[in-house]
Amino acid sequence: MRDNTVILTTLNVAWASPGSVIDLFVDSFRSGVGTSSLLNHLVIIAFDGDAYRQCVKIHHYCFALGTEGVDFSEEKRFLTSGYLEMMWKRLDFLRLVLEKGYSFIFSDADIMWFRNPFPHFYPDGDLQIACDHYVGNSTDLRNIANGGFNYVKSNERTIEFYSFWYSSRLRYPGYHDQDVFNAIKHDPYVADIGLEIKFLSTAYFGGFCEPSRDLNKVCTMHANCCIGLRSKIHDLRIMMEDWRNYLSLPPSLKRLTTLSWRVPQNCSLSSQNQ
Repeated sequence: MRDNTVILTTLNVAWASPGSVIDLFVDSFRSGVGTSSLLNHLVIIAFDGDAYRQCVKIHHYCFALGTEGVDFSEEKRFLTSGYLEMMWKRLDFLRLVLEKGYSFIFSDADIMWFRNPFPHFYPDGDLQIACDHYVGNSTDLRNIANGGFNYVKSNERTIEFYSFWYSSRLRYPGYHDQDVFNAIKHDPYVADIGLEIKFLSTAYFGGFCEPSRDLNKVCTMHANCCIGLRSKIHDLRIMMEDWRNYLSLPPSLKRLTTLSWRVPQNCSLSSQNQ
């Protein structure tokens, strides 16, 4: 974009097959309100060759991020060693993006984009991050962050934080980047570098853990609190149907009708967060 902001998501072949997660992700931009033009700024980062080949069939901007001796092509079940390695590889790559002077929105591919999120970002936040649980205050560290959606400005503070975050994996072996973030956000070092963290309200940036209740406000919805690719795809498809049903209503009914999501179904709110 004009201010050097890029939208990023990551992809492996398990999420890349036709009709799978990435097709739903791209489709949500096309179906959203004021989101289709954002596809011009989306780069899909492919973790393996098959994902890259599928990416170039559906999108203009694909980037192959290979890792010597590591196979990221299969579905990585939550908290397996392969899953953790992929998440930390992703985080290290995002640090490099910041170092090159690019601000970014990072979005997991199992997040549906229904409205342009930029009007709902804070002007003064270095790092703005979605939540599995939002306590009602954008600066309260008790908010439970979800690393699947964040808006990060490239500056010395964010570059230093991402280096600190990545190195903190050694202090928390066996934990994924999101859990480590929720631990280190309290670290005095984060305050020392002056990082301004803003937590995004689930009223606008929701998910299965804590859904956005008002379809007149929702910007994004994440298939979090959901284990397993089949369950995700099933519920994401229903979510897209709900959104299209909402869009088909006349404006007067959009304002007056209290619509609710039919999801989660196969995804359970009691599942471990993903």
